[in-house]
Amino acid sequence: MAEETIVLHQVDETNGSTQVNVRVIDIIASLAAQEVDGVASLRGSMSERAQEALGRRVQGKGVELTQTEDGLVIDVYVLLQYGVNVPKVGQAVQERVQTQISAMTEVEVATVNVYVEGMISPKTDSLIDPNNLFGEVVEEETKD
Repeated sequence: MAEETIVLHQVDETNGSTQVNVRVIDIIASLAAQEVDGVASLRGSMSERAQEALGRRVQGKGVELTQTEDGLVIDVYVLLQYGVNVPKVGQAVQERVQTQISAMTEVEVATVNVYVEGMISPKTDSLIDPNNLFGEVVEEETKD
């Protein structure tokens, strides 16, 4: 079964054409979205999360593409860092993804939809002493 491709450039029949696999566009969109300040990560599908759990590196996760007559529709599923301005980060993701896809492939992007799937809270430093997990009072021995 042939993978879906998008024709990037076709001069004439003698010189051929340049085609790109849609997975390449997935990867460009995923990396572009992750570069935006405030994006903690992208939320992949169940199969992508299962692959990550098995230790496999999944590229292009959190992105779905649909080809329409008006151009490419890109859906991006993000997890944001807690405390960010959601509309501003969403708009920045839209602009970054559209700019990168257009600059790298010259494919017409009709729409970039951003779906905020959740928030990631900042990691706090643990105040638990690993040598004293139950918070027991330990009396120090004194040498007289």
